[in-house]
Order: sequence, then C-alpha cells, then structure tokens
Amino acid sequence: MMNTRIRDVLRKKGERVHSVGPLATVIDAVHAMNDHHIGSVLVCEGGYPVGIFSERDVLVRVVAAHRDPRQTLVRDVMTTRLHTASPDDSLLDVMQLMTERRCRHVPVMEGELLIGLVSIGDLTKATQNNLRQEVRELSSYIGGPYLS
Repeated sequence: MMNTRIRDVLRKKGERVHSVGPLATVIDAVHAMNDHHIGSVLVCEGGYPVGIFSERDVLVRVVAAHRDPRQTLVRDVMTTRLHTASPDDSLLDVMQLMTERRCRHVPVMEGELLIGLVSIGDLTKATQNNLRQEVRELSSYIGGPYLS
C-alpha cells in the first residue's frame, strides 16, 4: 500500500474526466453529474482546469442561496481553489491532502496536462484492494512451506 502511486489508481480506474465549461449552467452540470453517477465535474477552459463543481456547491451556493440553476452559470458558483496531485504522488499522500483540505476530488496533473481525476472513493477502493492483497500474501506466508 505504501508504494501505490496515483498513476496505478488511474490505470485501474481509467483516465476519463467529466467536465463542463465555465459558461455551462448549473442545471447542465447537474445533468452531467447525474448522467455519469458522479459527485463533481471539473470545470475546464481551453483544456485546463479552472475549477470544480460538486454536489456541495449545488447545496451551498445554489439551493441555499435561492439561485435558479437554469440561469446560474457554473463559473459563478464553482470552487476555484483546486488541490492537485501528480501521477507519482503516493496514495497515502493524496488521502492526507484530501483529509487536510477537506476535498473529495483531486485533479491529477502531469506538468500542465490534465491526465485524470481521483475521488476519495477511488482511493478507498484502492486501499481496500491493497489490504486484501496484503492479507493474501501474509496468509500464504504463514500457512506456506516456510513453517517447520
């Protein structure tokens, strides 16, 4: 688990990133999230991430603020402070980043190039898989030919 890198998580998950432009309406972004069963969409301009729009943004900045989702633009209610990861970052480091920064989705950048997006769910799944593998290896070692 300590050696798992974000590139390994993306390799299993896939590198597809669902995004909208900053001029999309909130209702269009919500439809995209619902269609793909995801909790956020990256907001990209010219292929570069400029923000993220999540379920929390819908609740706090649209619903609670009594804004019309058909008229409100994503750029006006998105989260603009992005915390990013590198494909070479460790799984544990990105989990720590998400915990400390209280974010559930992190774009993965290789230099200036967006190569994926990981969620806390993706990292939890990878952690579970790693722990299962470790249990199998330890069980094999304990019950294997090494015992006299």
